[in-house]
Amino acid sequence: MTSLSVLSGGAAQGLVASIATKFNAQTGLDLAGEFGAVGAMAQKLRQGMPTDIVILTAALVAKLVEEKLVVASSIADVGLVETALAVRQRDPLVMVRDEADLRRALLAADAIFLPDTETSTAGIHVAKVLAQIGIADAIAPRLRIYPNGATAMRHLAASDAVRPIGCTQSTEIISTEGVVLSGALPVGYGLSTMYTAGVTTQAANPRQAQALINLLTSADARGLREHAGFLSGAN
Repeated sequence: MTSLSVLSGGAAQGLVASIATKFNAQTGLDLAGEFGAVGAMAQKLRQGMPTDIVILTAALVAKLVEEKLVVASSIADVGLVETALAVRQRDPLVMVRDEADLRRALLAADAIFLPDTETSTAGIHVAKVLAQIGIADAIAPRLRIYPNGATAMRHLAASDAVRPIGCTQSTEIISTEGVVLSGALPVGYGLSTMYTAGVTTQAANPRQAQALINLLTSADARGLREHAGFLSGAN
């Protein structure tokens, strides 16, 4: 037993990494696992991947509790994450105050980097927004879709497009070198998602998994949560 197995949405990857050293000092375990689109991570758990702890959207964790895959008494909210816009570090910020600004910014971009529009929280939301503001068909050829937000942001950072833009969860933008947070989506089109952690019912290390949840949600970790992009959470 040398590591704790984690399945998590990409939104929490930076936060988990920031607390890994403290967790190791407390438990003697390293952290290992996968970070990606929440739907894909939940499916891995359902398919039997050995997992001690999940960090996914609150709604999805609730479903996993119903499916008897996560221990109900273990769950705790980590914090809220906004879906936001990103640009390359060398590019000017894109100011989006309302629907007209959002439509203008997306239509002006020659490449738009997104996470999976069927399994990721941000990707699903952005697809709905594009349809809502009536530009889904117009910009479809410019969409650059990747399995998760972190991968999408790495490709945005390396893009040679003239006017690229990205849209994913703020935590994934903040934790990716070469891109910067340009701002949240405007009122009426934004999304704040609560992320929740829970110990799996088949955990090999349930005590250590609960210890990680306690660290992630502790008052002492407030600064780490805020630095990683979580707006609010436990304590």
